[in-house]
Amino acid sequence: MAAAREKYSADEDYPNLERHNNHMATALTQSLYCKLRDLATPGGFTLDEAIQTGVDNPGHPFIVTVGAVAGDEESYDVFADLFDPIIEARHSGFKKMDKHKTDLNPDNLTGGDLDSNYVLSARVRTGRSIRGLSLPPKCTRAERRGVERILVGALTMLDGDFTGKYYSLETMTNEEQEQLINDHFLFDKPVSPLLTSAGMARDWPDARGIWHNEAKDFLVWVNEEDHSRIISMQKGGNMKEVFSRFCHGLEKVESLIKQSGHEFMWSEHLGFILTCPSNLGTGLRAGVHVKIPLLSQHENFDTILDHLRLQKRGIGGVDTSAEGGIYDISNADRLGWSEVELVQIVVDGVQLLVDMEKRLEAGESIDTLIPQQPSERQRQNA
Repeated sequence: MAAAREKYSADEDYPNLERHNNHMATALTQSLYCKLRDLATPGGFTLDEAIQTGVDNPGHPFIVTVGAVAGDEESYDVFADLFDPIIEARHSGFKKMDKHKTDLNPDNLTGGDLDSNYVLSARVRTGRSIRGLSLPPKCTRAERRGVERILVGALTMLDGDFTGKYYSLETMTNEEQEQLINDHFLFDKPVSPLLTSAGMARDWPDARGIWHNEAKDFLVWVNEEDHSRIISMQKGGNMKEVFSRFCHGLEKVESLIKQSGHEFMWSEHLGFILTCPSNLGTGLRAGVHVKIPLLSQHENFDTILDHLRLQKRGIGGVDTSAEGGIYDISNADRLGWSEVELVQIVVDGVQLLVDMEKRLEAGESIDTLIPQQPSERQRQNA
């Protein structure tokens, strides 16, 4: 690679991004590429590695993807001239001098027990990365195994309601695999070009696995798209319980990580550091499966979600369609908002969606319930 760079100029190496629709392609001018091409993080991550997924995947004409990933914590500093405008575009104007905020106190959440006749399940998840080890796009096999060793060492020390077991994707039995599939816990080898182009599937399933507690309402995915994905979930609409478990479990895991001499990646500016810029900050996605067959057919449904700062997808995940009027509704934001604020947005927004559905069931108008614009607090945070 070094020899090739010496032989060819950065101008000759600049990728053709003319037909691309992602944030990377918008930010990466030819002059910026020339400025950054020969730089590397202390771990050896380069600009070309960071942008490869965006080069290989131009994006959809109507969906703007991110188009870049980080290979380690230092990527966001070494390639700040690229990542800063990507982050600002993806996170509603969050600028390079802004500071992220954190609030993991579930007592600060108002309400949260949603109508289980409509809200079928609730979930809160986030990601965490171990400082000093490369992220999945760059990590060596030894680093990936180090991540697994650190996380499993901490998770096996959890007690009480958080007592559980780790299942390695490499060594799990057929019976364990079938049970994890039935529980909808098992994650598969990445097949999306967005992930494979970023190197996420290398050495699969080396050092990947799933941990869950005995009640199966607190899970940790190890070495999937991030070092860890931490998930709290349960049937029904009690988001308050889900978020409380999430906060307490996360606090316990972080404490045990620190006891082992390690810590999570975090900065005042970007909050918790994760592989994809879209997940910076809280890394939090609070979502519900909610049955709203009438409202989802309303002509203003998408506008309502936009004004509530919510997003929708099918219950099968990204790029799936809804079935039976059941949608996965979650927060649209990650960075610049606290965890409590994001969960509060989901709680308040879903409550309003349920109220609208009930009115439509009764044959009544929902015009007076439709939010005309984001609230003042939401505009200030946007």
